[in-house]
Amino acid sequence: MENLRGKVALITGGTKGIGFGIAEALLKEGIHVAITGRSQSTIREALAALNTQGNDAAYAIGIEADVRNFESQSEATKQVVEEFGKIDIVIANAGLGHFLPVQELTVAQWNETIETNLSGAFFTLKATVDQLKKNKGYYITISSLAGTNFFANGSAYNASKFGLTGFTQAAMLDLRPYGIKVTTIMPGSVATAFNGRTPTKEDAWKIQQEDIGQIVADLLKMNPRTLPSKIEVRPSFPNSGN
Repeated sequence: MENLRGKVALITGGTKGIGFGIAEALLKEGIHVAITGRSQSTIREALAALNTQGNDAAYAIGIEADVRNFESQSEATKQVVEEFGKIDIVIANAGLGHFLPVQELTVAQWNETIETNLSGAFFTLKATVDQLKKNKGYYITISSLAGTNFFANGSAYNASKFGLTGFTQAAMLDLRPYGIKVTTIMPGSVATAFNGRTPTKEDAWKIQQEDIGQIVADLLKMNPRTLPSKIEVRPSFPNSGN
């Protein structure tokens, strides 16, 4: 995929945070981008910003979709193909977290976390895999260092990200014979609006969303003979409190 101009990417959860940062980076490479979100208002706001980022004719569209629903993901895939004619790149980014002691975590919170972070990635791949086969595409999931490192209050989130990392690596083995590249990116601390949080200057030491965008762009431009199938990424320096 060294020549990226004119490629088409679908990014779930692309209205803010890491997904938005990836969308910005891909548009600058001349890649058409479709972002999904669960709110028309956030989609409109994101598109207003993204469509000032394009390289020549590259542009973004937004689709209201819920990764927890396979039919919704299938419809989103259909809309992207209707708009751009194909899908070359799929970024399974949508995610959330509930952080409570396991005895306090509700069944609804557990289900929402697993359905969004893990089942959502499967539904996204299942809906797009025919396009990826046809175009020898690239499937990337955004996991987390929480997918290998457990912590207190993280039972649902850890389970979802451990599962996502394993799912992605197994999918890589399944899809490699079709010429599809598969990678999971596992960030540590990122300054984003995850779970409704607003980043501040105190987050300057963290990975920034545009840094993850750069990683994705670099993966897409790598010589196709080489596949970095799992990437761990951390802030260069621990938080020093300033």
